[in-house]
Amino acid sequence: MTPSLLHWDCPTGIAGDMLLAALADVGVPEAVLNQPLQQLGLADQCRIVTQPGRNGGLRGIKAHVDVLTPQQNHRRWRHLRQLLRNAPLEEPVQREALRCFGLLAEAEARVHGCPVDDVHFHEVGALDAVADVLGACAGLCHLGVETVSCSPLPTGHGSVTTAHGRLPIPAPAVLELARAHRVPLLGCEGWPQGELVTPTGLALAVTWVRRFGAAPALVPHQVGIGLGQRQLDRPNQLRLLLAEALPSHGHPAAALEPFQEWVVLMGCQIDDMDGEALATLQQAMLEAGALDAWLQPIHMKKQRPGHLVQVLVRPDQRKALRQLLWSHSSTLGLREQWHHRWILPRRQEQRQTPLGTVRIKWAILPDGSRRGKAEHEDLASLARHHQLPLQEVRRQVRSFLEP
Repeated sequence: MTPSLLHWDCPTGIAGDMLLAALADVGVPEAVLNQPLQQLGLADQCRIVTQPGRNGGLRGIKAHVDVLTPQQNHRRWRHLRQLLRNAPLEEPVQREALRCFGLLAEAEARVHGCPVDDVHFHEVGALDAVADVLGACAGLCHLGVETVSCSPLPTGHGSVTTAHGRLPIPAPAVLELARAHRVPLLGCEGWPQGELVTPTGLALAVTWVRRFGAAPALVPHQVGIGLGQRQLDRPNQLRLLLAEALPSHGHPAAALEPFQEWVVLMGCQIDDMDGEALATLQQAMLEAGALDAWLQPIHMKKQRPGHLVQVLVRPDQRKALRQLLWSHSSTLGLREQWHHRWILPRRQEQRQTPLGTVRIKWAILPDGSRRGKAEHEDLASLARHHQLPLQEVRRQVRSFLEP
């Protein structure tokens, strides 16, 4: 089996250096982690170094950034963004690094009450944090695994010294990122005081993770252990599980809780395609694997009637659906918006009824109960076969929707 998912197990939180170390331990070469720094022209100013270590009696990899020149005190987001955009970075690394810093800038802007472009990056704008973000994005792109999940995060408690003075834990930017992106945070009663989740670490998680929660059913292929710098009352580590996903079956009590994942809403407005062509476009998007696609009549500029075309896709489907929209529609531009969606665990089974076989989709509710719905196509097929009204077929099948 080929690894198809990556689960981040963060029993003692997350920081950029811990993620770098775990990536190195799971097999990402140090040269890959450092490549973006070379492409950015920073190789003579800093480099990522990894080495074996121990924490709490357990082995793993430690990572740190060797800063070879004095650091700039701070960078504004607009300056850092331009630096990243102008660098000859590989497109996926550049895209995800820009997204990571952009999410962090939005959180900092809300915390400080200032425009996003004017945000001053202090800790995260320094060379070591730029190396953390670029190295982590390069390592994750190198693994090529699109499905990423993460355990709930313990944030720690107490206070931390920053460029803004002593701040409470969770740091304001961490709390804002968690609020804006619905990241579950764990309590730390009984833990020693200290920061367990850094703004950079959480920004990387929000950028890459599709689902926060317990690990899905999986077969581990490789395990990477990234060690933290601090000594706690337990091993301070982040574990990466490179694994093959297994379908979730069995009793509802063993099912996963509702989880959230990243999705992308793509859309455009069209006023020069006829109804048949639009219907063909919608069907092509669904056949290409889109989660959903729909058309909405709108009134456009120049008093023209038109349609809003929207398609919901998983992050790894964006490129394919972009190409499809360019080739199958007349649009000259596309919009993309990232969203979180909450999903109930579900599974499908077939049941024999007096009228024939019907597929039933079961959803697992938060209280552990199940809700069933018969597939409409099966009901319609049985109605045609038996020459019965659709509502009569539904009535006869209803008793088979009991758990």
